Amino acid sequence: MPFARISLHAGRTPEFLRALSDSLHAAMVEAFDVPPDDRFHAFHPHAPGELVVDRDYLGGPRGEGFVLIAITAGRPRTTDTKRRFYRRLAELLAESPGIAPQEVMVVITTTQAEDWSFANGVALVDLVGG
Repeated sequence: MPFARISLHAGRTPEFLRALSDSLHAAMVEAFDVPPDDRFHAFHPHAPGELVVDRDYLGGPRGEGFVLIAITAGRPRTTDTKRRFYRRLAELLAESPGIAPQEVMVVITTTQAEDWSFANGVALVDLVGG
C-alpha cells in the first residue's frame, strides 16, 4: 500500500510521467513486495527555483533531470529489500523514461495500518485487523 510522491522539474510530457510511474511501480512489485494492483502515485512538478537540490551531495552530478521519490509505506522492509528496490528502480528508470541513476533520490517512510484510510472513512486497521 505504498503511496509515492514524485517531485520533479515542470515541463515533462504525460508520456514521460506515465513511463516514470510504470517503472516505479514495476520496481515496487519486483523488489519491494507490493501487489500488482496497488498503485498510488502523485506527481508534483516544480517551476524554476521551486526544487532546490545540491548538485553533488552524496552522488551526482544532478541537473534538471532530478527526480525525488518520497514513498510512504504501510510496513517496514528489510535493508536488503530496500537496497534491491533502489537498484532495480534506478535500472528501470534509466531504461524508461531515460532518467540517469544519479538523478534519482528516494526517501522511504513507514507507517502503521491505523494511519491509512483507502475509502469510505474506514481505517485500514479495521479492514485487516490489528
